[in-house]
Amino acid sequence: MNTRVLDGEILTSGLDDARLYEGVRTRRIVAVIIDYLIVALLTIPVAILVFLLGLLTLGLGWVLFSVLVPVVALTYVWFTLGSSDQATTGMKLLGVRLERLDGRPVDGVLAVVHSVLFWAGNVILTPLVLLVSLFADRKRTLHDLLLGTVVRRSYR
Repeated sequence: MNTRVLDGEILTSGLDDARLYEGVRTRRIVAVIIDYLIVALLTIPVAILVFLLGLLTLGLGWVLFSVLVPVVALTYVWFTLGSSDQATTGMKLLGVRLERLDGRPVDGVLAVVHSVLFWAGNVILTPLVLLVSLFADRKRTLHDLLLGTVVRRSYR
Protein backbone atom coordinates (compact mmCIF):
# COMPACT_ATOMS: atom_id res chain seq x y z
CA MET A 1 0.00 0.00 0.00
CA ASN A 2 1.27 3.47 -0.85
CA THR A 3 1.06 5.45 2.41
CA ARG A 4 2.59 8.82 3.25
CA VAL A 5 2.63 11.03 6.35
CA LEU A 6 1.36 14.64 6.42
CA ASP A 7 1.15 16.57 9.69
CA GLY A 8 1.67 13.37 11.64
CA GLU A 9 -1.21 11.48 10.01
CA ILE A 10 -0.93 8.63 7.55
CA LEU A 11 -2.50 9.38 4.16
CA THR A 12 -3.60 6.65 1.78
CA SER A 13 -6.03 8.44 -0.54
CA GLY A 14 -3.57 10.25 -2.79
CA LEU A 15 -4.71 13.69 -3.89
CA ASP A 16 -8.11 13.74 -2.15
CA ASP A 17 -7.02 15.05 1.24
CA ALA A 18 -7.87 18.76 1.60
CA ARG A 19 -4.81 19.35 3.80
CA LEU A 20 -2.59 18.87 0.74
CA TYR A 21 -3.92 22.18 -0.62
CA GLU A 22 -3.77 24.39 2.48
CA GLY A 23 -1.78 27.51 1.68
CA VAL A 24 -0.86 26.28 -1.81
CA ARG A 25 -1.98 29.46 -3.60
CA THR A 26 0.26 31.73 -1.52
CA ARG A 27 3.17 29.30 -1.64
CA ARG A 28 2.83 29.10 -5.39
CA ILE A 29 2.96 32.87 -5.84
CA VAL A 30 6.06 33.20 -3.64
CA ALA A 31 7.69 30.23 -5.41
CA VAL A 32 7.20 31.93 -8.79
CA ILE A 33 8.90 35.08 -7.49
CA ILE A 34 11.84 33.03 -6.17
CA ASP A 35 12.10 31.18 -9.48
CA TYR A 36 12.07 34.45 -11.44
CA LEU A 37 14.99 35.67 -9.32
CA ILE A 38 16.89 32.42 -9.93
CA VAL A 39 16.29 32.64 -13.69
CA ALA A 40 17.50 36.25 -13.64
CA LEU A 41 20.70 35.18 -11.88
CA LEU A 42 21.21 32.29 -14.30
CA THR A 43 20.75 34.65 -17.23
CA ILE A 44 23.79 36.75 -16.27
CA PRO A 45 26.53 34.19 -17.08
CA VAL A 46 24.70 33.08 -20.22
CA ALA A 47 24.46 36.72 -21.33
CA ILE A 48 28.22 37.07 -20.85
CA LEU A 49 28.76 34.01 -23.05
CA VAL A 50 26.44 35.41 -25.72
CA PHE A 51 28.29 38.73 -25.56
CA LEU A 52 31.63 36.96 -26.09
CA LEU A 53 30.13 34.90 -28.90
CA GLY A 54 28.95 38.13 -30.49
CA LEU A 55 32.47 39.51 -30.37
CA LEU A 56 33.86 36.36 -31.99
CA THR A 57 31.24 36.39 -34.74
CA LEU A 58 31.50 40.12 -35.41
CA GLY A 59 28.07 40.82 -33.96
CA LEU A 60 26.10 37.90 -35.42
CA GLY A 61 25.97 36.08 -32.08
CA TRP A 62 24.22 39.00 -30.46
CA VAL A 63 21.01 37.92 -32.16
CA LEU A 64 20.81 35.30 -29.40
CA PHE A 65 20.04 38.07 -26.92
CA SER A 66 16.51 38.13 -28.34
CA VAL A 67 15.80 34.61 -27.04
CA LEU A 68 18.15 34.55 -24.08
CA VAL A 69 15.72 34.80 -21.16
CA PRO A 70 13.10 32.38 -22.57
CA VAL A 71 15.77 29.77 -23.35
CA VAL A 72 17.30 30.06 -19.87
CA ALA A 73 13.86 29.93 -18.21
CA LEU A 74 12.65 26.93 -20.22
CA THR A 75 15.90 25.07 -19.58
CA TYR A 76 15.54 25.80 -15.86
CA VAL A 77 11.95 24.52 -15.87
CA TRP A 78 12.89 21.40 -17.86
CA PHE A 79 15.60 20.40 -15.39
CA THR A 80 13.76 21.31 -12.17
CA LEU A 81 10.01 20.89 -12.65
CA GLY A 82 10.61 18.04 -15.08
CA SER A 83 12.91 16.20 -12.65
CA SER A 84 11.96 13.42 -10.26
CA ASP A 85 11.30 16.08 -7.58
CA GLN A 86 8.56 17.58 -9.79
CA ALA A 87 9.26 20.99 -8.32
CA THR A 88 11.33 24.05 -9.14
CA THR A 89 13.80 25.35 -6.58
CA GLY A 90 11.26 27.92 -5.36
CA MET A 91 8.60 25.24 -5.05
CA LYS A 92 10.95 22.99 -3.07
CA LEU A 93 11.80 25.84 -0.69
CA LEU A 94 8.09 26.41 -0.02
CA GLY A 95 7.13 22.74 0.18
CA VAL A 96 4.93 22.32 -2.91
CA ARG A 97 5.19 20.11 -5.99
CA LEU A 98 3.40 19.50 -9.28
CA GLU A 99 1.45 16.25 -9.70
CA ARG A 100 -0.44 14.76 -12.62
CA LEU A 101 -3.98 13.64 -11.87
CA ASP A 102 -3.40 10.34 -13.67
CA GLY A 103 -0.53 9.52 -11.29
CA ARG A 104 2.24 9.46 -13.88
CA PRO A 105 5.40 11.50 -13.23
CA VAL A 106 5.84 14.97 -14.67
CA ASP A 107 8.37 14.94 -17.50
CA GLY A 108 10.33 17.79 -19.07
CA VAL A 109 7.90 18.32 -21.94
CA LEU A 110 4.88 18.66 -19.64
CA ALA A 111 6.88 20.96 -17.36
CA VAL A 112 7.74 23.25 -20.28
CA VAL A 113 4.18 23.23 -21.66
CA HIS A 114 2.88 23.98 -18.14
CA SER A 115 5.19 27.00 -17.88
CA VAL A 116 4.45 28.27 -21.38
CA LEU A 117 0.71 28.11 -20.70
CA PHE A 118 1.30 29.93 -17.40
CA TRP A 119 3.24 32.71 -19.15
CA ALA A 120 0.71 32.92 -22.00
CA GLY A 121 -2.13 33.08 -19.49
CA ASN A 122 -0.41 35.92 -17.65
CA VAL A 123 0.19 37.84 -20.87
CA ILE A 124 -3.44 37.48 -21.96
CA LEU A 125 -5.24 37.60 -18.61
CA THR A 126 -2.60 39.32 -16.45
CA PRO A 127 -2.52 37.98 -12.87
CA LEU A 128 -6.29 37.47 -13.12
CA VAL A 129 -5.39 33.92 -14.13
CA LEU A 130 -5.08 33.28 -10.39
CA LEU A 131 -8.78 34.03 -9.89
CA VAL A 132 -9.59 30.62 -11.36
CA SER A 133 -7.92 29.04 -8.34
CA LEU A 134 -10.49 30.68 -6.06
CA PHE A 135 -13.29 28.65 -7.65
CA ALA A 136 -11.62 25.50 -9.00
CA ASP A 137 -11.25 22.28 -7.08
CA ARG A 138 -7.89 21.74 -5.38
CA LYS A 139 -6.99 25.43 -5.96
CA ARG A 140 -5.99 24.67 -9.56
CA THR A 141 -5.23 27.46 -12.02
CA LEU A 142 -6.29 27.58 -15.65
CA HIS A 143 -3.18 25.88 -17.01
CA ASP A 144 -3.52 23.15 -14.36
CA LEU A 145 -7.08 22.50 -15.52
CA LEU A 146 -5.99 22.32 -19.17
CA LEU A 147 -3.12 19.90 -18.49
CA GLY A 148 -4.65 17.69 -15.80
CA THR A 149 -2.16 18.71 -13.13
CA VAL A 150 -2.38 19.95 -9.57
CA VAL A 151 0.06 21.69 -7.25
CA ARG A 152 -0.04 20.28 -3.74
CA ARG A 153 1.99 20.44 -0.56
CA SER A 154 4.91 18.07 -0.32
CA TYR A 155 4.68 15.21 2.14
CA ARG A 156 6.73 15.55 5.30
